Amino acid sequence: MLCVTAISWAPAEGKKITATTITGHSAKELFNEYVSSVYQAASLNQTGLSQQVFEKALTGYFNLKAANKLSQNSGIVTVVDFTKSSREKRMWIVDIMNKKLLLNTWVAHGQGSGGDLADHFSNTNESHQSSLGFYITDDVYVGKHGRSLRLDGMDVGFNTAARNRAIVVHAADYVSQGAIAQLGRLGRSHGCPAVSPEVIDMVINNIKGKTLLFINGNDTNYTSKYLNDTFQSNFMLNMASAGSTDSSPKI
Repeated sequence: MLCVTAISWAPAEGKKITATTITGHSAKELFNEYVSSVYQAASLNQTGLSQQVFEKALTGYFNLKAANKLSQNSGIVTVVDFTKSSREKRMWIVDIMNKKLLLNTWVAHGQGSGGDLADHFSNTNESHQSSLGFYITDDVYVGKHGRSLRLDGMDVGFNTAARNRAIVVHAADYVSQGAIAQLGRLGRSHGCPAVSPEVIDMVINNIKGKTLLFINGNDTNYTSKYLNDTFQSNFMLNMASAGSTDSSPKI
């Protein structure tokens, strides 16, 4: 059983969580309650983040945490939603331990993925397209775009070429209100989730070091083993069993 960092969470109506009351479908309900509690407490609806997309991100988070892919102390989840216009602030950095939104900001997609909206995605070198799926953030380095953050793609066939393609988080002047005013949209990258120079340090400092980044988009072909909600429910059951006396699931 994994038992790492506590996420403080009191279920609805103060009910106790016990292994005898959380089985089968009720474990899924527990997870849905947890997603809703973080979503509401962090006021994510007010910033335009879909609860369905946030649930996907948390499903991946728990699966990747169980697979020991994430930092043991990590409670940071970053969501990028490329179903939204580049004119919208479509990156969210959420501290799920403290149920707090740390940043909501603009993020660019690849020039090969489309104009204002990204509708083409690729894992191929030189495609200049964005790649969907779950990433683990890694180390910080200084390159041609200044301070940048390396990413490792977790979804085979969708983003696992990220390292070879040099898909990283970096700053770009074309990610700004001025670019939107001039172009009617953000500028575009070669596939990297580029952010404004004004927030690059805040972004990197919050998400570096084996935290989760999830990029969502309109692609019916996208699949991920980390969206296994059966495993997700079982994991929530295990967590609830570990914290049965104080109603505080452990991750």
